[in-house]
Amino acid sequence: MEITDSDRTAIRFVIEQQLHAFQHDNADQAFAFASPAIQAQFRNPQTFMRMVKSGYAPVYRPRSVIFEGITTIEGNITQILLLLSPNGKPVRGLYLMEKQANQTWKINGCVLIPVDADIFD
Repeated sequence: MEITDSDRTAIRFVIEQQLHAFQHDNADQAFAFASPAIQAQFRNPQTFMRMVKSGYAPVYRPRSVIFEGITTIEGNITQILLLLSPNGKPVRGLYLMEKQANQTWKINGCVLIPVDADIFD
């Protein structure tokens, strides 16, 4: 799938809006940016928010966010973010994106990968 500039803008907007919703503990809004499959998995905004709070602190309360490139990983359009976690550790967030039938983008998962700081030694 070819990613256009408007796709890139829309993907960034969706992720920024979800991050904003997390910052303000707006479970309904955060849940709205999740794909239908994620919504089906967690069933309601409160369960989704509990999962994010407990397992995704760098996404729930990042100190900073830098958008890196968009790539395809195993057939999934993936936006890469560099996040600074609440405890100051850098982590990469791989946001799996899904284009909906109505041409909007939804977040279909996020994988966190530690950044190995040893490379700077």
